[in-house]
Amino acid sequence: MNVSVKPGKLIKGQTGDWEVVIGMEVHAQVTSKSKLFSGASTEFGGEPNSHVSLVDAAMPGMLPVINEECVKQAVRTGLGLNAKINLRSVFDRKNYFYPDLPQGYQISQYKSPIVGEGEIIVELDGGKTATIGIERLHLEQDAGKSLHDQSPSMSCVDLNRSGVALMEIVSKPDIRDAEQAKAYVTKLRSILRYLGTCDGDMEKGSLRADVNVSVRKPGGPLGTRCEIKNMNSINFIGQAIEYEARRQIEIIEDGGTIDQETRLFDPNKGETRSMRSKEEAHDYRYFPDPDLLPLEFTQSYVDELKKKLPELPDQKKARFIESLGLSPYDAGVLVAERESAVFYETVLDGLADKTRDGKLAANWVINELFGRLNKEGHGITASPVSASQLAAIVGLIGEGTISGKIAKDLFEIVWTEGGDPRELVESRGMKQVTDLGAIEKVVDDIIAANPDKVAQAKAKPQLAGWFVGQVMKSSGGKANPQAVNDLLKAKLGI
Repeated sequence: MNVSVKPGKLIKGQTGDWEVVIGMEVHAQVTSKSKLFSGASTEFGGEPNSHVSLVDAAMPGMLPVINEECVKQAVRTGLGLNAKINLRSVFDRKNYFYPDLPQGYQISQYKSPIVGEGEIIVELDGGKTATIGIERLHLEQDAGKSLHDQSPSMSCVDLNRSGVALMEIVSKPDIRDAEQAKAYVTKLRSILRYLGTCDGDMEKGSLRADVNVSVRKPGGPLGTRCEIKNMNSINFIGQAIEYEARRQIEIIEDGGTIDQETRLFDPNKGETRSMRSKEEAHDYRYFPDPDLLPLEFTQSYVDELKKKLPELPDQKKARFIESLGLSPYDAGVLVAERESAVFYETVLDGLADKTRDGKLAANWVINELFGRLNKEGHGITASPVSASQLAAIVGLIGEGTISGKIAKDLFEIVWTEGGDPRELVESRGMKQVTDLGAIEKVVDDIIAANPDKVAQAKAKPQLAGWFVGQVMKSSGGKANPQAVNDLLKAKLGI
């Protein structure tokens, strides 16, 4: 698969410009009630060692049994990444010894993964996009967790996570700066959430990334890379890349060389620090797991899963632009998170005229609702104004019952007090005044009181806007703006 790499922001050093080359390995916990090779629960936050089967604890004689739901989720993710699905894949043993790995090996996939090459298109500032290649996606089991703060004299181990299914999604080294890296993880997480294959909760460790960073002169050979492990925040990923790139540039420009190593990011200091050297690559002694047959399924199995995929962010964005006339920016904001798209589409369902009011609804969801939610630190799921209430407000504007100014007052009432917008407009007398007789008296009074402004408006018709403002102010925002405009043009002779 040919992927055109988007040039990133070059970093200026003492010896000229430098280019950053970034590749990522994202570990995404598969959404499944039970583990990859056992029936134990994957529920987060249980008492230590309460979700552990004999298989997870590596008791003698226990055999792994593949969880078909995890296989389905991996295939669905591959399809969502426009990737090649391999109808035959192999599970391998990756041998290493660590206290939280009870078997002494991890069941993973090495040469024959379940998903091959794919790609993600990411949105960047200024309406630009970049295409990031996916190298592979493979299934593997998670390790347990060592606990060092339970006892003064020993370490303990919690095996609740042991055996939980992970998808390791490996990108190609196509990412060229921190902005692209953040956009890549954001888009990948969004796709996983739309598919329902991973909840993307980085705080709980459901999604974490290992970030490989190297620097080179633009167009030059690849430099030695350092890997920053276990990143669980998109903002921290950006900060870590910025710091690590500058660290490497300074070393090279001072005549030093980069050691291939694993590093950790310290968010308090905003810097990376060495964790372990990778001068000698690990010999994991991969070999096919003798307890598991190769994983094989048919093309019809894949086709059936493909048929049932939900509409993904890029498809939804294209539909919003084409059918509702939304700008690419607005459509992008609405589809960025599945919950936001669901909310907007629920608003659309509540409109009597989607073609007329779809664009207006987008403006209200993005500017009024999202703006207020951000200001008060709420997510969309905690919105005091429901989708049906917002649809009613937008509908009232669209049909001319209320003006935009009244709508903002109405939104405030619904936000703080609740209630049915249509009933509130009736009971509180918030309807727009469309009676020309009532508006005409206000217009006449303002024209009579401002002869100098009348002369200016006749000479320069665009100054008529001042009169519109005065009439709207005098009517408490209830006068119909179009009716006011038409009346003023007639009265002023412009």
